Amino acid sequence: MSQIIVCKSASGIVLAGDSKSWGFQPDGKMQELKVERLLQLSQNTGILAGGTAEGINMCAALKRFIQEEGLLNVDEIYNAALPFLSSEYEKFMRKECEMPPLDPIHNIYFVLGGYTGKESDLLRLYLIWTKKKIPQLDGDEITNAYTIPRRMGLEYKLNLLCRENTSLDVISDEIRGAMEVSGTARGSWPSLCLCFNNQEGFSKNWLMKTLFLLQCL
Repeated sequence: MSQIIVCKSASGIVLAGDSKSWGFQPDGKMQELKVERLLQLSQNTGILAGGTAEGINMCAALKRFIQEEGLLNVDEIYNAALPFLSSEYEKFMRKECEMPPLDPIHNIYFVLGGYTGKESDLLRLYLIWTKKKIPQLDGDEITNAYTIPRRMGLEYKLNLLCRENTSLDVISDEIRGAMEVSGTARGSWPSLCLCFNNQEGFSKNWLMKTLFLLQCL
């Protein structure tokens, strides 16, 4: 399973995920894949895909749709992304699983994070996932911290840091450490680091994890 760690504080948002996934060869055997889970959808919004590797392609299709529609902020993108990704996922599942029962290995997760454009409620995190049953996708807002698979101790610690108005640098360092521990246990796969701030926009670096940093300056 992919490792995903996301967090929203008063000072910004961090999205992080490893680059390891699984796919199927033509003969039906599973194989490890290196993927780039994180994608910039607009100037103000990023998306992180977890679960089946096909989620990366769905995000790429969503980005093209978002650009065609001229959407920018996270709320309007979420409202468009939920039905769009639901349709893409249903098409994938019809092709992949022609006969019931549907395989739980095809569970999928997306996390949207970014600016709302509203001064009173500046940042949002949304989870789009197979909450109830495959192939249905549902959406929920993430208040502060969330991990996949769930790491309740880490979520508790990140929630405390958010409530204490800890700087985003400290929060991102905590997440980096958690990702490094996960990478050591699962095998480290280098992937793309995507960072965002108001003054410099997006910048990319190759690290041992995928990291999206959205900082309020």
